[in-house]
Amino acid sequence: MTRENVNRVALIGAGSVGSSYAFAMLNQAIAEEFVIIDLNEDKAMGDAMDLNHGKVFAPNPTKTWYGTYADCKDADIVCICAGANQKPGETRLDLVKKNLAIFQSIVDDVMASGFDGIFLVATNPVDILTYATWKFSGLPQNRVIGSGTILDSGRFRYLLGEYFDVTPQNVHANIIGEHGDTELPVWSHATIGGVPVMEWVERDPRYHKKDLEEIFLNVRDAAYQIIEKKGATYYGIAMGLARITKAILNNENSILTVSAPLAGEYGLEDVYIGVPAVVNRAGIRNVVELNLNETEQNQLHHSAGVLKEILGEHFKAATRP
Repeated sequence: MTRENVNRVALIGAGSVGSSYAFAMLNQAIAEEFVIIDLNEDKAMGDAMDLNHGKVFAPNPTKTWYGTYADCKDADIVCICAGANQKPGETRLDLVKKNLAIFQSIVDDVMASGFDGIFLVATNPVDILTYATWKFSGLPQNRVIGSGTILDSGRFRYLLGEYFDVTPQNVHANIIGEHGDTELPVWSHATIGGVPVMEWVERDPRYHKKDLEEIFLNVRDAAYQIIEKKGATYYGIAMGLARITKAILNNENSILTVSAPLAGEYGLEDVYIGVPAVVNRAGIRNVVELNLNETEQNQLHHSAGVLKEILGEHFKAATRP
């Protein structure tokens, strides 16, 4: 997948999320080569020019250009940020029909280039579109990854850190399930400094369980709040995508909450859904199966059921006969 140890990442979709991802990638010098592909060639060209003008201020110069699907042939990762955006009042699942059709065309063009790397999917509904990318591409499941609940988990850690007045890096907590309205917090495994969050609440009268529920609701509904205020979310997810990209290219074996394929884990199969997984140069090495309590297990199965119902309704019509 590599050419003389040069890492190439191809971005498809130079909208707000894609451009923010490009900015994060160059500022962190995660790859040696970065190509921007968009139907609007002027936008892709303008982004490449703008980013190149700041190259002298980056940790290392990343070769950056606007390109075509042919440039995906030698890419290690193709990150898809293209598609219809979520509008005020829409859920992520409302975007299914529009974006399935767009994705079939994109994935066909990428695979026609001879691409043999890893797909990283950010477009919503991300769990559905990651599954579709796997089906459309014919690649092994471990080489198709969705951003999943990486941002939800980041929001969760941030808000818990704010509440308990500790840095979010010392908060270990996951949001799993659909990246959307049926996601759930895994309170049974949430810890701060190795101490379960529920013990923090029990030990200190300043903290209350009802506040924890409010924190989760703010995590779940964060996108709606941001979209209402500024029209779209893009900085947080772009930083999450950069983190996944770094874990892949550096062969980190890092555990990240991504949209991963389940094959019996958590009693589920034939679905991509947000769960902790070990991410390395091969893509998803394995899913980390948490020992969920009964309530969490039921919530995860409900979340997966919603996704599988959507796939059943829409996916057959979008695939080849």
